[in-house]
Amino acid sequence: MANWILGLTGGIGAGKTTVSDYLNKLAICVVDADVVAREVVEPGSEGLNAIVAHFGAQILTDEGTLDRAMLRSIIFADESEKNWLNALLHPLIRTQLLAQLAHADSDYVILSAPLLFENGLEQYCDKTLLVDVPVEVQLTRTCKRDNAHQQQVERIIEAQMSRADKCKKADFILDNNQPLEAMQTELAALHQVFLQLAEKKCA
Repeated sequence: MANWILGLTGGIGAGKTTVSDYLNKLAICVVDADVVAREVVEPGSEGLNAIVAHFGAQILTDEGTLDRAMLRSIIFADESEKNWLNALLHPLIRTQLLAQLAHADSDYVILSAPLLFENGLEQYCDKTLLVDVPVEVQLTRTCKRDNAHQQQVERIIEAQMSRADKCKKADFILDNNQPLEAMQTELAALHQVFLQLAEKKCA
């Protein structure tokens, strides 16, 4: 496993990808839980086969891929189905995340996960960084980006740990409700801190 792991998290629409892309350009490996979550339900995968067996073939698009919009509407309407899906996917995602972390070889490595704290993934991290914005900013950004209804986005936010609780748990907090250049200046300084912490651990 990589010597020093930074857990990167933030609510939907907070700007985790902007942060991870910036650090990735500085030659830092990023293991992204969202990407892994898609990989474990690709056609022919154990995950997708189990989902089809449970929900039926109507959960697939005409191309044979997972119909994410249909699945999302099912699990947000039925708590028991959401629990079933989480019990299936979380172990598959965790196994794949740990395998990718083990192969990362940059000065430090980022584990990016929207549900880092909710799913206990911070146990694999040396420090955690929360990308923070007010809830109303999350709503505006996500509705615009995903062309989603506000009510659906509100449900997703409600299902995640509260902003206040995440702030209490995080080791570092990055305010992403500021101009991009100002945020990047702050992030560049944090990057130097992370490099120093990684160097100390490896010394």
